[in-house]
Amino acid sequence: MKDRHGLLTQPIGRVLLNMSLPNLIGILTILGFSLVDTFFISQLGTESLAAISFTFPVTLIISSIAIGIGAGVSTNLGRLIGGGQADKAKVFLHDSLLLTFMLTALISMLGSLCMGPLFSLLGANDSSLPLIDDYMFIWYLGAPLLVLLMVGNQGLRATGDTRSPAKIMMLAALINLILDPLLIFGIGPFPRLEIQGAAIATVISWAVALSLSSYLLIFKRHLVEFADLNIERLKCNWKQLAHIAQPAALMNLLNPLANAMIMAMLARIDHGAVAAFGAGIRIESVLLIAVMALSSSLVPFIAQNLGAGQTERARDALLLSLKFILVFQTLLYLPLLLLAEPIAQLFSGDPQVVEWLSFYILMIPAAYGPLGIVILMATSLNAYHRPMSSLVLNVCRLFLIMLPLAALGSYLGGVKGLLLALPITNTLMGIACYILAKNISEPEQLKYTQAYAPETKK
Repeated sequence: MKDRHGLLTQPIGRVLLNMSLPNLIGILTILGFSLVDTFFISQLGTESLAAISFTFPVTLIISSIAIGIGAGVSTNLGRLIGGGQADKAKVFLHDSLLLTFMLTALISMLGSLCMGPLFSLLGANDSSLPLIDDYMFIWYLGAPLLVLLMVGNQGLRATGDTRSPAKIMMLAALINLILDPLLIFGIGPFPRLEIQGAAIATVISWAVALSLSSYLLIFKRHLVEFADLNIERLKCNWKQLAHIAQPAALMNLLNPLANAMIMAMLARIDHGAVAAFGAGIRIESVLLIAVMALSSSLVPFIAQNLGAGQTERARDALLLSLKFILVFQTLLYLPLLLLAEPIAQLFSGDPQVVEWLSFYILMIPAAYGPLGIVILMATSLNAYHRPMSSLVLNVCRLFLIMLPLAALGSYLGGVKGLLLALPITNTLMGIACYILAKNISEPEQLKYTQAYAPETKK
């Protein structure tokens, strides 16, 4: 595979910018996907909105698995491509997609068989359970399509192509936007399917997007090699994939868990603070879009350069990205000093909620620069084949520093004391991660570095 996108040769800043801009569009599209579904379903009433809310923990787990496998694909594929091992890369992607389908299909089958007990355990009542069944039965059928789509798009990004996945996700979002009202409300010749219509619209959009992604991967870019099934090869490649995927999937679940614990602390003080924190998290997802877009570009860039033996170029890219995101997020914070209260008033008319949310907007984003450093460092550690270090880093940030500080802040200063723990933690961890980045290196001996070449193709 040639260096089509310049990851190994062209100026670092230009390459990362060209890769990150499409990622930015893709992330905005994914956020819009969720908002569109939530908006149309909310028009059906409180019961339907509550039912869809109960599905979030389950869908989050499956999405986390997809993100974990995608991280393993991006890292290993990038190294193989950078090292000039195109044949091995093609077989590795084939084996990764095979495992992705098998694993997701199994989880979906078990989930569909356990819907009643599972969602009852989560607190769903008798009026919500039938609606949840209507939605999740269709969603489980389409879940393998979603995960294959996410992993396949990571395969495209590993080559340096971030534009194609962004275009694919934009098309999927457009299809979902068109089909949602038609199938939910039964407009024109379409039947009124209500919450089940939302699930059908989503699955159809995934199917179309997966078809396009598969066309690019298999027929146009020839990135997948259909090798004969070989147990030893599969075990080797799956072990190599799991080395990155397992810690990455677990790491992706840590933030929601920590946020749930913070919400529980706030609920003991003031329910208005819970509402403010929930709104603050949504604002955070928008303010950190640049960090997410850059992190998706940085992993394949570092992986390819490490695979090509260009360790200095990989480290230079990491340090340049950390400096850029620190400056960018700091500049982005400045308007919030003037707009904190007007933004808070968009989310609530309750004076107490506005007060807490204004405080959140004034204080927490002040440390989004250091938080960006933490996020970029955590994802880059996967590219350096140090996934456990990435996991440990996030465990330390959330559970050894942030939550104890939050508990202490809650005791000493109530809601404001608790919230102050977040920027303090992120600042301390940002400093530590920058120091770590300046001294980062690959493990002396990688455990799983050899992917099997194709046994046969014909």
